[in-house]
Amino acid sequence: MDSIAILDFGSQTAQLIARRLREARVYCELFPHNAAQESVMALHPRGFIFSGGPASVYEPNAPQIPRYVLDSGLPLLGICYGMQALAHSLGGRIAASLAREYGPAEIEVSNGGGLLRAGRHPVWMSHGDRIDELPEGFLVLASSENAPCAAMGNPQLKRYGLLFHPEVQHTPDGFEILRNFAVELCGATPDWTPQAIIPTAVSRIRSQVGGGRAIAAVSGGVDSAVAAVLAYRALGDQLCPVFIDTGLLRAGEAARVGSSLRSLFHDRLSVVDASAAFLEALSGITDPETKRRVIGEQFIRVLEREADRQGEANYLIQGTIYPDVVESSGPDRRTAARIKTHHNVGGLPEQMGFELVEPLRFLFKDEVRALGQLLEVPADVLLGQPFPGPGLAVRCLGKVTPARLDRLRAADRIFIDELGSRGLLFGETAQAFAVLLPIRSVGVMGDQRTYAETVALRAVTTEDFMTADWARLPNELLAEVSRRIVNEVPGVNRVVYDVTSKPPGTIEWE
Repeated sequence: MDSIAILDFGSQTAQLIARRLREARVYCELFPHNAAQESVMALHPRGFIFSGGPASVYEPNAPQIPRYVLDSGLPLLGICYGMQALAHSLGGRIAASLAREYGPAEIEVSNGGGLLRAGRHPVWMSHGDRIDELPEGFLVLASSENAPCAAMGNPQLKRYGLLFHPEVQHTPDGFEILRNFAVELCGATPDWTPQAIIPTAVSRIRSQVGGGRAIAAVSGGVDSAVAAVLAYRALGDQLCPVFIDTGLLRAGEAARVGSSLRSLFHDRLSVVDASAAFLEALSGITDPETKRRVIGEQFIRVLEREADRQGEANYLIQGTIYPDVVESSGPDRRTAARIKTHHNVGGLPEQMGFELVEPLRFLFKDEVRALGQLLEVPADVLLGQPFPGPGLAVRCLGKVTPARLDRLRAADRIFIDELGSRGLLFGETAQAFAVLLPIRSVGVMGDQRTYAETVALRAVTTEDFMTADWARLPNELLAEVSRRIVNEVPGVNRVVYDVTSKPPGTIEWE
């Protein structure tokens, strides 16, 4: 299968380059810029793309393009810092821009060089440096008001650089540019489909686990369910799927998971009630990172006990997907800033009796759902609202107590029920939930003064969960949800709606 190798220089949007290429049905993989040559070239890439990043090429220890890539003779495309690193490595000169460019801009394409369409185009910029002198053999392909060289190219060698970001939705022609590079200039055949994922994933699971036994942590969400079903297809009776009731689940979650997923594993799904242990471990903890670490520790200890009971399973199947890796800045992205620890990535204890198996690690949510359809995962799981592995602990800001969890469950159920009754739960909202805030305010109910907690409602629209916008829900819906929560949920007297996009916010509050 033809492929493109993407070298990541620490950009928070590097994974979107991969997503756009996958949308163009071109297989690609994302590697840290300093990955071993053998692992990168084992992909047999038809070309390379270099992501942006926070560094400046003249900083001490600034990441550089590997020599083997420059010597490969393959087509190259540098984006933002990747463009600057390419120019620098080929003898060009980089300088600080007179005016930094962050946000929307417009470029004038004077010579497309086989990559860009002529004319004026809106793009998204995010840079503080500029190309002061082009490498030998390169031409200016486009310019902007603040950047005399917004794109450069050596069409003869198929080497290009873009100062703007084609991978983000704010660059309308970005998809066309990336597809043009991969398909037209690199000659990659666009044959990557969900059907192609299954045999590769099954083969990799079998190769990693061999004749051993594995345990699959099933949370009830689409990611863990698809990972477990893939593993079951690969391993059969070597797999022990386990659902842990942490006491941090939404209303009715445990029963729903059992009824939806048990048949997929031919009644081999084990349900473990560990709620008392989780709540005891979280007692008094308010810091969100500490919550995640404590929950990760408890997950592993419960799974280790279940693995011993099931017959020494030494492998753990997890539903880690690519957005989890990105936000956690896991070991495959050493140069990126950590946003928060995901329970599957960086939130697990250092000492554990499992080797991780993550068949979905480099897939996006839409790819996982498409995969789940092919694997006949139930629709209520595939289309269900995403739910974080740490559960309501990261939506119950402040102390996690049984009373506050009950309060949050009740508010969340009202919000979800009202969205569902209006047909807004799927499609109109990619994710929706309630958050309980440790903020008390004065209210009046029945002519009596109240001093109770606040519930924040969060609903977003997104395609990839890497960026998101707040959902424009009808005012009458929000009014009804607020009325019901205040009247039906003891201990709550105020409801607010979160109108923050991602970025700058994250989807979850903690």
